[in-house]
Amino acid sequence: MPQVDKPLAELLTYQGRNPCPPDLDSFWDRSVAEMHALGTACELVPAAVTARHAECFDLYFTGVGGARVHAKYLRPKNSRIRHPAVVLFHGYSGNSGDWFEKLAWLNEGCCVAALDCRGQGGFSEDVGGVKGPTLRGHIIRGLALEQPPEKLLYRDIFLDTAQLARIVMGLPEVDGTRVGATGGSQGGALTLACAALEPSIKLAAPIFPFLCDYRRVWEMDLAKDAYEELRTYFRHFDPLHQQEEALFTRLGYIDCQFLAKRIRATVLMAVGLMDTVCPPSTQFAAYNKITAPKELAIYPDFGHEGLPGLSDRIRSFMTGL
Repeated sequence: MPQVDKPLAELLTYQGRNPCPPDLDSFWDRSVAEMHALGTACELVPAAVTARHAECFDLYFTGVGGARVHAKYLRPKNSRIRHPAVVLFHGYSGNSGDWFEKLAWLNEGCCVAALDCRGQGGFSEDVGGVKGPTLRGHIIRGLALEQPPEKLLYRDIFLDTAQLARIVMGLPEVDGTRVGATGGSQGGALTLACAALEPSIKLAAPIFPFLCDYRRVWEMDLAKDAYEELRTYFRHFDPLHQQEEALFTRLGYIDCQFLAKRIRATVLMAVGLMDTVCPPSTQFAAYNKITAPKELAIYPDFGHEGLPGLSDRIRSFMTGL
């Protein structure tokens, strides 16, 4: 079988190349405590769109750093029971998508929330001074070593995922013990982060997750496409790679492989073995560190693209909520 990465037998035991910061656990414990202190207050604004069997809202909350964060939220209309819920996360530089795309979850009896990531293609605020988009550069935002790792933008985005999940769990129409999360690429990474930072997530279905094992991406000469900003950063700010070890260690704070051990949800993860955007080994570095119940859907001939049958499999998986 052709391959762009390690043989499958090696992938199944691969543990990653990126260095882990020695204070990673305390860093995230402090960060989660900061997010928890904000509470679960939100504003639900009826959306202009209407649907026959759903109520549609623009949901706003205040995230860490004071950012106004937006998500689309839909719930079954005229229901008097508590429902399971699914939290959705989009790809890099994208947005929460169309309302219509969410209605299939309503047909399954679920409430659904879809996050707009800060500074990307939706309506969430980038507290650097603008409301979206700032397009790319989010991996390296805050990477400069003269500032603390709390300045990493993805730290705030990871916390937004968990805060949104907590908000949804607290809504009166939601059964907070029956909440799942899913998304692809960046959305896959955010699914892992959400499940790691909000341990009450019951089911998680990450699809070819981004933001894993940065050094491995670099060593494979795949710092392009979604990871291109790694190359750009070195070329502009460390052309002799004198700070390489320290910079990759800094990126370890936002490396999903090191959050994976915190996950308590049951996980269904999908990977394409021909993926040259998010190399399979980087994804396995995260998957292999998950200690919760897990299963893997492996697509040998597919890359960073639609995976046949996966939506149906995730739908079946989420019936476990």
